[in-house]
Amino acid sequence: MTKTRRAWTWLLAASLSYAGLIQGAQAALIGTGQVAAVGAAAAAPTDAHARLSGLLERADVVAALTERGVSVEQARARVAALSDAEAAHVAAQIDAAPAGASDVLGTLVFIFVLLLITDILGFTKVFPFTRSVR
Repeated sequence: MTKTRRAWTWLLAASLSYAGLIQGAQAALIGTGQVAAVGAAAAAPTDAHARLSGLLERADVVAALTERGVSVEQARARVAALSDAEAAHVAAQIDAAPAGASDVLGTLVFIFVLLLITDILGFTKVFPFTRSVR
């Protein structure tokens, strides 16, 4: 009888300790005005078109376009032809793009350090200038 009682005690203690980790969810209705305000702020069609047109005014962008064989007037016409949602999508992609080149150098340094550590620990033998601790 004591083994059964001890098992039930442990089960109860474990259940009570996990009960504190459970969190409740709350839901509420959202008004139409709130949805419309968020949608209007996120889309901001004039801002997206103005931002894309402003980018086409920059000298480095003009130089990159002409280098690739695209006329600036053609690019401006295409930006003007974009719908509000498309212009907002392109502006969001520009915001999400990395500022510099890709991080190839960081990846190469990470791989080098990883292989160096595994060589020193004796798991691999890639570099001839390392001596294993094994």
